[in-house]
Amino acid sequence: MTLKKPTIDDVAALAGVARTTVSRVLNGGPNVRDEVRQRVLKAVEVLNFRVNPQARSLAGGGTRMLALVFASDLDTEPNSFYASALELGALRGCLALGYQLLTRHVAQQSPDRRRLVLDLIASHKCQGMILTPPFADDVTLIEDVRRLGSHVVTISPGGSGRDVADGVGIDDEAGGYDIARHLLNLGHRRFAFMSGIEGHLSAARRRDGLSRALLERGLDPDSVEILRGDFTFRSGGVLTAQLLDGASPPTALICANDDMAAGALSISHGRGVDVPGALSITGFDDTPVSAIVWPPLTTVHQPLKDMAHDAVVALVERLNGSAGGWRFQTLPHAVVQRESTGRPAPKRATAIA
Repeated sequence: MTLKKPTIDDVAALAGVARTTVSRVLNGGPNVRDEVRQRVLKAVEVLNFRVNPQARSLAGGGTRMLALVFASDLDTEPNSFYASALELGALRGCLALGYQLLTRHVAQQSPDRRRLVLDLIASHKCQGMILTPPFADDVTLIEDVRRLGSHVVTISPGGSGRDVADGVGIDDEAGGYDIARHLLNLGHRRFAFMSGIEGHLSAARRRDGLSRALLERGLDPDSVEILRGDFTFRSGGVLTAQLLDGASPPTALICANDDMAAGALSISHGRGVDVPGALSITGFDDTPVSAIVWPPLTTVHQPLKDMAHDAVVALVERLNGSAGGWRFQTLPHAVVQRESTGRPAPKRATAIA
């Protein structure tokens, strides 16, 4: 009788963690509590789990290691739903194609950010890298990665990153346009837009979509109040409080991601503001938080898991020499209408007409 070899799912089940956590531990990744790491290692020992050596090494001794790099700010909480969805999609692609996945969060404001990314090539012999915004638009970084013998695929590049590397994402400008049209069709005419960190060009393109929708209706895009957030729940709350304290608050707030929109909802509830009666709020990404807050968020769905999976496929094609010229793969998006948006109150609508 042949015993079934234990799998990574068996290790995850015994340790009581997600398979992505097991992957982080086996790859020496960060952001794993020591207690969790020890549980995973104990499960590996009990099950006598062994990683397939062919998934670790090439014939020439090189690793089959791909890196997924996120920008982070160590002073704020991470956009965990966004990152975990991308990580899961990339891990699925790596498991299917026989590669290992290493994830790293690099402080985007660090003067050493490029070196920290490039060090992954030497320290872990990464053959390829998947860069997320704003690293996805750092042409110098992309060129430096290539000079060290690694390949690059970008996720959601919003500018020149599209011209120098393979990429995967949605049409962010169209997403911003579609969510703005939804609000315009409800009767909104006074808007605020909560953007993300400076340099996040895909989020800037969402604002461009809002501007296009306003121009089509004969409205001035410069009338939109712009707020600079950092994609975190906290920034969404702080900025919304400032917005509500203004002399003439908008009837619709468009946030560049769901976490900031959730923060905006929280502060609105605390101030006694009726959502959506007095203020409609929208997010972007369609992460799990958008469906569990109250009221559930109207948002733009982008297929994050599919984006990361397809980024791995594109990277492996480049490694295998089967890819042609640089190609950006556009995946579909959709407006998900929920209860956080509605028609503006008649009194507010009359006041701003």
